[in-house]
Amino acid sequence: MKTSRYSDPLILSILRQAEGGIAVAELCREHGMSNASFHKWRAKFGGMDASMITQMKTIEDENRRLKKCSPS
Repeated sequence: MKTSRYSDPLILSILRQAEGGIAVAELCREHGMSNASFHKWRAKFGGMDASMITQMKTIEDENRRLKKCSPS
């Protein structure tokens, strides 16, 4: 599985900067990412805090594990 260059706290920080009024294009240039990545993160993580993201990651990992175990 491919790991992200961006940690969850960094993603939250970038999203908060955008909410604070910094232009999306400027953030993307500063952090070396595409606009598509930013908008994907905003759709997935928008309005969450660190504990909610941790819970979501735990649930995703468990779902992935269960899918591997289930007979198809």
